[in-house]
Amino acid sequence: MATSSSSLLAFANQRCPRCHQGRVFKTSALNLAHFQDMHQACPVCHQHYEPEPGFYWGAMYISYAFSVAIVVAVGIATYVLGHDPDAWVYITAVAVTTLLMVPLSFRFSRLVMLHLFAGVDYDPAVEARVTGHGGRRHPAARPMTAEQ
Repeated sequence: MATSSSSLLAFANQRCPRCHQGRVFKTSALNLAHFQDMHQACPVCHQHYEPEPGFYWGAMYISYAFSVAIVVAVGIATYVLGHDPDAWVYITAVAVTTLLMVPLSFRFSRLVMLHLFAGVDYDPAVEARVTGHGGRRHPAARPMTAEQ
């Protein structure tokens, strides 16, 4: 697997930027009570996810950019699909969509900070050590026992 494509997959799958295996967040984004809960460090390679105190303050600006993109996209879609409806339709569509996207916006803004600005690079040696062969572990694969 190429480094660039696996880095993009690790980002999309919300995985550790160093080993591409460990989960960054503890729960699903659909768990609205705990969607923001992050691991302190990677459960697989033990890479710390907060390089310095206040590191994720920059994620606010990224989240703001995501919100602006959502507002513009929903506004244009409402205009095109609704044939220039009343103002309340725009407000409702934008407000509902923005609120529904909060968990994903929060998570991906933090992932942008972690993957691009934390100074953590993908290390194929760590992935090879974790998986045993340098590739992704097959979900059904189990280690062989003495009886086998």
